[in-house]
Amino acid sequence: MLAIKTLTDNLTTYRRSVRLMGDKFEISVVGNNPLLADEQIDLAVDEINRVEKLLSAFSDDSSINQINRNAGIAPVKADGETFRLISRAVQISELTYGSFDITYLTDKNEDHGDVTVKATQQTKTLASYKSIVLDAANQTVFLKQANMRIGFGANGKGYAADRAKYVLQMNGVDSGVINVGGDLLTWGLQPGAMPWTVADADPGQAKQPFADLEISNMAFATSVNAEKYASISNKKFVNVLNPKKGFPVSGISSVSMLSPTAEFADAMATPILSMGVNAGLYLINQLNQVGCIIIDDQSRVYTSKDISL
Repeated sequence: MLAIKTLTDNLTTYRRSVRLMGDKFEISVVGNNPLLADEQIDLAVDEINRVEKLLSAFSDDSSINQINRNAGIAPVKADGETFRLISRAVQISELTYGSFDITYLTDKNEDHGDVTVKATQQTKTLASYKSIVLDAANQTVFLKQANMRIGFGANGKGYAADRAKYVLQMNGVDSGVINVGGDLLTWGLQPGAMPWTVADADPGQAKQPFADLEISNMAFATSVNAEKYASISNKKFVNVLNPKKGFPVSGISSVSMLSPTAEFADAMATPILSMGVNAGLYLINQLNQVGCIIIDDQSRVYTSKDISL
């Protein structure tokens, strides 16, 4: 018992920040050996780099690149990991009635990286997850339209965090946090056997948290509808588009998703933002082990049925 107590008292959270996949990742592990912790964080970084290469649309040997190159031409046999990721993405698209969609259309401005142009073009020409043909028996993916592409900007970083967590757990890390640009993935407990918590806040009052929420062994992702906007007829709108109509969405200030995986939390946050309070809560309340906190543009707070603030 004394040895266990001494070991517990010596636990420390070791952190490292690194830029990966175009974003800031902060990887934290709980332990009592700084050299071992450093080695373990190296393994997590290596895994995130592997996922980035796997999901790259520009790497010659990635399945994503091959699928996109053969759009409108022929099905492509994908590696098992990529096929499962695409299959899950299509299921989330079906769940959100197309609010989440990994497809987009290329145009003359694609090389300039103008995401807004792509999103608007997508809504006009109806690029859709419904044009992704999956053959589970042969593990092939086919994009029906020649100028159609798929990408994992919405949930790829969450998937990378999930994979890094898995690698860390397999290498003896019983507790930790992966922070991806403010979205969190946690497991285990803090030193002192306290749960990991997050203070959620109104994005308009970012330094005024309204509640602490326990997030141990869960992922927590937030999509904000307040900071970047265009002015149309003196009304402020954010750069989030309604995928059905191509117009900016108003009414919700932020959505915070709680889910067992970062991949799912990341994928669901923005769709709920575009669906509205009532439809978003109705959808989340049908799902197991998933919750959300919604703040509307009047600073009113709504929670799904399994969240108590």
